Amino acid sequence: MRYVSTRGTAPHLPFDEAMLTGLARDGGLYVPETIPTLGADQIAAMEGLPYEEVAAQVMQPFLGESFTPDELRGAIERAYAGFSHPARAPLVQLAPRHHLLELFHGPTLAFKDFAMQLIGQLFQIALARTGRRITIVGATSGDTGSAAIEAFRGLPNVEVFILYPHGRVSEVQRRQMTTPVESNVHALAIDGHFDDAQARLKDLFNDHAFRDEVGLAGVNSINWGRVLAQVVYYFTAAVSLGAPHRPVAFSVPTGNFGDILAGTVARRMGLPVARLIVATNQNDILHRALTTGEYRTTKVAPSISPSMDIQVSSNFERALFWAYGGDAAAVAQLMDELRSDGGFTISQGALQALREAYASGRASEDETLATIRDTFAATGELLCPHSAVGVKVAAEHLAPGLPMVTLATAHPAKFPDAVEKATGIRPPLPPHMADLMARPERITRVENDAEALKSLVRSRRSE
Repeated sequence: MRYVSTRGTAPHLPFDEAMLTGLARDGGLYVPETIPTLGADQIAAMEGLPYEEVAAQVMQPFLGESFTPDELRGAIERAYAGFSHPARAPLVQLAPRHHLLELFHGPTLAFKDFAMQLIGQLFQIALARTGRRITIVGATSGDTGSAAIEAFRGLPNVEVFILYPHGRVSEVQRRQMTTPVESNVHALAIDGHFDDAQARLKDLFNDHAFRDEVGLAGVNSINWGRVLAQVVYYFTAAVSLGAPHRPVAFSVPTGNFGDILAGTVARRMGLPVARLIVATNQNDILHRALTTGEYRTTKVAPSISPSMDIQVSSNFERALFWAYGGDAAAVAQLMDELRSDGGFTISQGALQALREAYASGRASEDETLATIRDTFAATGELLCPHSAVGVKVAAEHLAPGLPMVTLATAHPAKFPDAVEKATGIRPPLPPHMADLMARPERITRVENDAEALKSLVRSRRSE
């Protein structure tokens, strides 16, 4: 199994090197040369299996010789041992044909834990073989940062720098990043929004001399290993609802496109995914692109669902690569236009392919709050604002006889202000985070400038 760049000129790599590298040297994202498939009998046999066993069966074909089956199974067991629910990703029924997939039972209460906890374990195995020391730099709109810090805090061969947009994450999200005491983690509040943080991250990766100097590695959703880990819960959810004998639809709150791209991979592997629905908030560039064929950035509007306040959805590049039939030159041209002109026009053939792969919808702030309120009144289930966006859009795409699964991407206690505004209830943090608001914070403010970031990373690594 080899991995290739969506822009076509970077070296082909095995899984472990693609995982450690993150962003390809030509600026593209790694994808597997081929997608392994599972037969209907293999999928049906997953019914009733522990989550960890399904994860091993889904992921192993993508790993080649990078990790042995025993290494992978051990990493999976360690990654999910700290989750608070034995099912790891339980389903809750909201209404006839509509289910909620709870992805917030990990240590930082967000779906990012499924990928980041496992990536942390695989990184440790890979680094132990070589004795390498790496520098992880990540950009976050809220949840990736805390999940990365939780996965890598205290490791002797890893330095972790997380960029988050100053004043544009929830207080719980911020404190999860700024209160760890381990000296190898650094929370950096950048002036600007998430797209600024993501752009500076790519600047660092595209400076190859700096990249080699500090041993730069990436754990953003650009990392293929993270996408792969998220494929698993599409299988567990769909099999619970009758797959492969019954197709299932998924509504996915979508910002950087990684979570819904995992659903695309599951479908290409043979899972009968009838619909993948892109659910966006008021920062609706993906909905507009699928509707009009024009991918054009506008100003990011802060919202009550801040993890979706994104205009440049990195993983959309992978979807474009497949929609253009693997034409890396065409993708590179689109990304050049995005950088120089702030957008691009999707070709008619590629747009048709995208529309066959995805439906879409959006939720306004008022609609999001109303969904939180109405869902609680009808079911007693508290939704975080991101999950509420997914539920609202899912309700518009319900079809007779087709189970719908909305991905609940975060615990409501991570966004207590929005939940309280909608329901009058302020959800408490779970016991292991009960004192979060009292813990001292360590914050470094940084300019929206690549050279300033490089200097800071160099100085912190040498301390």
